[in-house]
Amino acid sequence: MIFDSESVFEENVITVLKQHGWKDGVLRYPTERDLLDNWKGILYRNNNDIDRLGKYPLTDGEMTQIIEQIETLRTPLALNSFVNGRTVSITRDNKEDVAHFGKEVSLYIYDRKEIAGGKSTYQIAQQPVYPAKNKMLNSRRGDLVLLINGMPLIHIELKKSGIPVSQATNQIEKYAHEGVFTGLFRLVQIFVAMNPDDAVYFANPGVDKFNPSYYFHWADYNNEPICGGQNPGKDEWKLFIGGTSGTAGLLSIPMAHQLIGFYTIADSADGCLKVLRSYQYIAANAISDVVRKCDWEQRPATPGRPGGYVWHTTGSGKTMTSFKSAQLIADSHDADKVVFLMDRIELGTQSLKEYRSFADSETEVQGTENTGVLRDKLNSTNVNDTLIVTSIQKMSNVKAGERGVTQTWLDQLAARRIVFIVDECHRSTFGDMLQDIRRSFPNALFFGFTGTPILDENQKKNSTTAMVFGRCLHRYSIADGIRDHNVLGFDPYMVTTYKDSEVRRAVALDKAKVESTEDALADPVKAKVFQHYMDKSEVPMGPMVDGAGNRISGIEDFLGRDQYGIDSPHPSMVVSDILEQFPVLSHAGKFHALLAASSIPEAVNYYHLFKQQAPKLHVTALFDPNIDNNEGATDKEDALTEIITDYNEAFGKEFVIPTWPAMKKDISSRLSHKSPYGGIATNRSQQLDLLIVVDQMLTGFDSKWVNTLYLDKIIDYESIIQAFSRTNRLFGPDKPFGVIRYYRKPYTMHGFIEAAVKLYSGDRPLDLFVQKLPANVKSMDTRYREILDVFSDSGESDLMQLPESVEARRKFAKEFVELNRYLEAAKVQGFDWSTTEYKVDSTDTDDTNEDNDEHGESEVVRPQIDERTYLILAQRYKELFDGNSDRGSDPDDDVNDNPEAPYELDGYLTEIDTGLIDTDYMNANFDKWLKALKENSPELAEMSAQLHRSFAALSRDEQRLAELFLHDVERGDVEVEAGMTLRDYITRYAAREKNEQVDKLVDRLGVNRSVVEEFLAKRIDEANINEFGRFDALRSSLDVQRAKAFFEQHDHKALPVFKVRMRATNMLKRFVLMGGFDIDDTDNTDGQSETKNEH
Repeated sequence: MIFDSESVFEENVITVLKQHGWKDGVLRYPTERDLLDNWKGILYRNNNDIDRLGKYPLTDGEMTQIIEQIETLRTPLALNSFVNGRTVSITRDNKEDVAHFGKEVSLYIYDRKEIAGGKSTYQIAQQPVYPAKNKMLNSRRGDLVLLINGMPLIHIELKKSGIPVSQATNQIEKYAHEGVFTGLFRLVQIFVAMNPDDAVYFANPGVDKFNPSYYFHWADYNNEPICGGQNPGKDEWKLFIGGTSGTAGLLSIPMAHQLIGFYTIADSADGCLKVLRSYQYIAANAISDVVRKCDWEQRPATPGRPGGYVWHTTGSGKTMTSFKSAQLIADSHDADKVVFLMDRIELGTQSLKEYRSFADSETEVQGTENTGVLRDKLNSTNVNDTLIVTSIQKMSNVKAGERGVTQTWLDQLAARRIVFIVDECHRSTFGDMLQDIRRSFPNALFFGFTGTPILDENQKKNSTTAMVFGRCLHRYSIADGIRDHNVLGFDPYMVTTYKDSEVRRAVALDKAKVESTEDALADPVKAKVFQHYMDKSEVPMGPMVDGAGNRISGIEDFLGRDQYGIDSPHPSMVVSDILEQFPVLSHAGKFHALLAASSIPEAVNYYHLFKQQAPKLHVTALFDPNIDNNEGATDKEDALTEIITDYNEAFGKEFVIPTWPAMKKDISSRLSHKSPYGGIATNRSQQLDLLIVVDQMLTGFDSKWVNTLYLDKIIDYESIIQAFSRTNRLFGPDKPFGVIRYYRKPYTMHGFIEAAVKLYSGDRPLDLFVQKLPANVKSMDTRYREILDVFSDSGESDLMQLPESVEARRKFAKEFVELNRYLEAAKVQGFDWSTTEYKVDSTDTDDTNEDNDEHGESEVVRPQIDERTYLILAQRYKELFDGNSDRGSDPDDDVNDNPEAPYELDGYLTEIDTGLIDTDYMNANFDKWLKALKENSPELAEMSAQLHRSFAALSRDEQRLAELFLHDVERGDVEVEAGMTLRDYITRYAAREKNEQVDKLVDRLGVNRSVVEEFLAKRIDEANINEFGRFDALRSSLDVQRAKAFFEQHDHKALPVFKVRMRATNMLKRFVLMGGFDIDDTDNTDGQSETKNEH
């Protein structure tokens, strides 16, 4: 259904909410006072037993005590603990309650377990009034607020059909910036922004911390978004509220109640409130269900009960999901112990910190310094010892006959309900340690978490993850993560360091056992062998599998290790490629990279090559110092000493070989810009450009500052996805994807990558890879043609100004955002405005070196848009933001029917420096026009038209001032000075116009000129307009009699002084917010109501 009116949509939403549990009434147009009175009544009904309030209702003073506690806590993070704390304490000041007067009383406010029954109340507040916190601002109206037990916990902002949901999120952000979510409204935990076709939800981030990366769509079990914009007009908003047969609706009861109580997380480490995504909720709920249904009395046939595993891609928040799973189990008392098992000790330490930061005031998470402490925690019956974090190494030591553990003690422990949650279970579960744990705890229930499970295709020890843990409880593949913008896609490049023809010829000669082509062809038997290996149709470059499933060997199968060894040309060619690519891929050093080598000797060799060829690049190497050193002559100890010494000198450290683990931690923190290196983004001297590794850091390491992996080793299946995923953490527009360049046996690796992607993409392998450069250029041109059509159809084919219609502007906004997205990706891939053509590899595979001669003919792509035109379009795009100023409306108006702001605007794009447009071109045209004017040349009209076409580079105001200047020149009112350009005159006219506007304002209203000029010199918005009382100072300088004379002359009638003050205050406010205007203009002089509210 299409909703042309927001108010009609609002009424429909209320109806559906009432059908799904919000049954306790609708409060229409309530003020904060109304909502406080409503809460006060509910608090009394829920606490009128004799030990609390008895028959004596709450007083206003007691409600003030509660609000003061809320104001003291302030942040959504702290207030989440308040809401979920179940009770709030007050000191009774109702003298009629003699028994409790002056005493502290604890009041029940909310219980996350008391859902849809008992004391729980579910109400809807329709268009609540948010009082202005700044006297310069108007009061606001929200759309809907959902009240649980009287508390406003979920704020819903609605838009009608056709208005982007981003307009709703922007409005919420603006409200927060203005400070309307204070007092009682500080309790808002979740925001929902919704139109009939699209809906997102997100945790209250606090003022000025809004981030669209954390606006989530709700989805079903198969990760298909519900009301995600894919099915317009299909009323999916009803499913978002009420759910489907297999998925709970986000806003239905009991889900909304549980969302607040169970599925929000107050993350003390990040200092913000978080909410689970749908796939996290589904997985945590599935684990909780398995535990709840477990028959602990029925002993398993083999040691260790398989509970199931969760397949959630790397970067999707598995740590938070596993924590919430454990918390749900502990909270339900369905198990006595929940133990998180990490496969590395350092990861156990890291996860312990994360789990503790996620825990609320009622949840304790226990660490285990050693096996003895672990044994004591397992033995403890203290409820605070329910959640335990430890490593698989420590846990495997808890077995009979070791470290004081007896079989009798284990038998006693086996009678308890123990749940193990194993992190990264693809790595840690196929060795002896997990088997030891199973034997020690045969009755325990085991769950696994992994982004890359071991499947039939890549079995380890003839086992899969399902064989070890049981069925997959939920899958959220890397393709899902990329689609949902939770992680980035990949841009892989196959880089050949040898010509294909040379490699093929060398293998063919070796197989024919000859030294030269001539020798091979001279012998018919050897010639047959030689020709077989030279024939691409018979022997491919990399191995293949035929239709019958038989493996066909490729040329690269016959290459020995020496082909890519230390003494071969290969390493130097890899280094040359990295150094050539590094400036562009790293964004001039903004991002960092990993180089994965095949062995420690090769890693050390690469380290030396970079020292020699790029001494200014910050490079280090990291590998396990305990790995045996049988791979060559390199002395590992000498290499470690050299690497550590160089690192110490580069960064002022004092590491030694025994403190290698501490150095590894320092490197990890430096690469991820985490404490103590949170501020090094602006300090290049403290940044690490490239880290050389063998195996370390290719799994389990996360940094949004790493965007490139240079791969010179052969890996497959889960190792490929894990290694690639080091590059795909979200950052922003400068990092549209993770870049992979792989060098060793590139055709073999290409096949391995395809197999890994097919296995782990959830049957959507193409979704993992981004378009290559030529395809991005084509996409840019497609968007550019769409934009040209929009302007042409609107009669603005010269791009001089925006189309008039809202529909055309909306289309332009959408297409320009898309054009810029492709441009950002193309820039990372090497796009440059000065390059006029790009070649498309006809095989449509990864890019290879230009001398790779086994690829077909190349198609050429020539960009249709140039830099100047792009910047003109960027200037037009900026102008879309003009005129979207905050406007009031009457309370009964459907303000969202206002067509002034229907565009999907991206504020990041307004940072494009359109001043880069070539002003020399415009000035050259001006000089030609001026010469033609002076000479009365017959070419004057042509020169004038050419000059006006160059005005497209200017903003609307600049175009107007340029026209004004040209008219002055034509009339002879201005004599063009030597050395002055057209741009200089535009700037001069703009300054003169601004001075004239200020002159009029000061003359008509008598205000202080220096205060006005100070305002105009700064960036002013509604939130900071009265900082330090500066607007009050401007307003107090008003000459009321002069202002009265001015407005009365305009209105042709007498005005009372209070109206004059209102009109003057409104005009001053708009003047400083807009950066000035002509106050004699009738549109600017007309009064505007000061009492209007924004919807």
